[in-house]
Amino acid sequence: MPFALEMKLIAALLMTTFCICAAESHAARGIVLKTDSAHHLLVVSCEAIPGYMDAMQMEFAVRESKQLGDLKPGIVIKFQMVAHGNKLYAEEISQDTTANFESEPMAAAQLTALNNALDPAAKPLNTGEHVPDFTLTDQAGQSIHLAQFQGKVVAITFGYSRCPNPNYCYRLSSNLAKVEKRFHAQAGRDFVLMTIMIDPDHDQGATLAEYANVWKADPASWHFLTGPLPEIKRVSAMFGVDFWSVEGLLTHSLHTAIIDRHGQLAVNIEGNQFTPNELGDLVHSVMERP
Repeated sequence: MPFALEMKLIAALLMTTFCICAAESHAARGIVLKTDSAHHLLVVSCEAIPGYMDAMQMEFAVRESKQLGDLKPGIVIKFQMVAHGNKLYAEEISQDTTANFESEPMAAAQLTALNNALDPAAKPLNTGEHVPDFTLTDQAGQSIHLAQFQGKVVAITFGYSRCPNPNYCYRLSSNLAKVEKRFHAQAGRDFVLMTIMIDPDHDQGATLAEYANVWKADPASWHFLTGPLPEIKRVSAMFGVDFWSVEGLLTHSLHTAIIDRHGQLAVNIEGNQFTPNELGDLVHSVMERP
C-alpha cells in the first residue's frame, strides 16, 4: 500500500476515534412528554444532572424509530444523553421500574392482578380513549360532573386523608399543589385539578373541607371529590386505581391522570417516581395540544 494512502487511512481512523471519544454522554432520567416516530424524535422532561444541567424539557433524536417502542407520555425512562456535534441523542432507553418495588404499590399490584384474573372485563382506560362522565361531590358541597370541564385539561389523582405514608397520598397532592401554583393564572380557566378520595365513609363533609384547606385548594379550580363507595370504585377503576381496607387503613395503587380538552385520557402515570416539575411539563404539553 502506498505510504501516502496508508497515512490517510491512519488519519481517518484517528479522526473517527477522536470523534467517538469526543461524544459527550450523561446518564439521564425523566418523563416522556411526546414521541414522534416519523421524525425519530423524543421529548422528555429531564431531571437535573448535577454539575451539568438543571431540570428542563428537552428534545432528542433517536437513531431508529423502533427505539421509541411502546413509549408514551407519562412513562418514566432512564437513558444515555449523548451529544454529537450540535445534536442530542437519547440512547439505551429503558423504562424506570423503581416504583414497582415500593411496598404498598407492590401489594396493590398483586391484588390488582388477582382482581383482573377474577374479572377480566374490568380493565382501565387506554390512552386516547374517551373518559366516561361521572358525578361526585366536592369540598364545597357542589355536585361536580366531569363533562362540565369539556374544553379544559383535567389533572386527577387519588388518595385519602388518613394515609400514613407521606410518599403516597401526601406526595401526589403536593404535586398537584405545585402544578396549581405554576399555572395559577390558568387554573379554573384552562385546567382544573381533582383529588378523588378513596375513603368516602371518612372523607366527607367537614373532614373533606378541612383536608382540602390543608392544600389551600380553591374549589373553583381544585375539587376534592367524594361520593358513594361503589361510584368511587367505578371511577378509580377507569384509571387503574384499586384499593382495599387492611386493618383500618387502605392499600392502594398510585396513579395520576391527565384528561385533554376533548375528554380523552392523555396521560396515566403509575406510581410516584416523578417530580412536580415533570408533572407540570406534562400538563403544559397537554394544554398546548390543538
